Amino acid sequence: MVEVKVSGVILEPQSRSPIVVLKDEEERRALLIWVGEPEANAILLGMEKIPTPRPLTHDLFFNTLKTLEAELGEIRISDMKNNTFFAELKLAWGGKEVIIDARPSDAIALALRAKAPIFVAEEIMANSAIPINNTREDSDSEEFRKFIQNVKPSDFNRLGG
Repeated sequence: MVEVKVSGVILEPQSRSPIVVLKDEEERRALLIWVGEPEANAILLGMEKIPTPRPLTHDLFFNTLKTLEAELGEIRISDMKNNTFFAELKLAWGGKEVIIDARPSDAIALALRAKAPIFVAEEIMANSAIPINNTREDSDSEEFRKFIQNVKPSDFNRLGG
């Protein structure tokens, strides 16, 4: 399992669908998970720790866990079938470990409230994550490569003439 952090929620440019971005600890890979608007909102509220006047669904579930003295140890994005991710909540309750099936978006929203770690199966990261290139040098090299490929003689003005 690979520990990841919620980097943010972005909008897919064409469909304007929300996407949760999960990055590994080294920020070398990012896993993108499309979610619904209400789930994206719940994740953003959890990320920003914005209080709401009344508990929302994820707050209610978290408050229920606390009241029952159950602890959310971690969440795991454990499987992917037919382009759908599957997640699990790993709870400690009454001296037992309890695993509960969950949608990744709900699990992430809950993990943010509980300050629980988020893990993704290595196979999912290997097959579905995209590489991240964070170095400035690589970015500059890519820009220069594109420039060289697309430059035409007419792009240069002759001196004096």
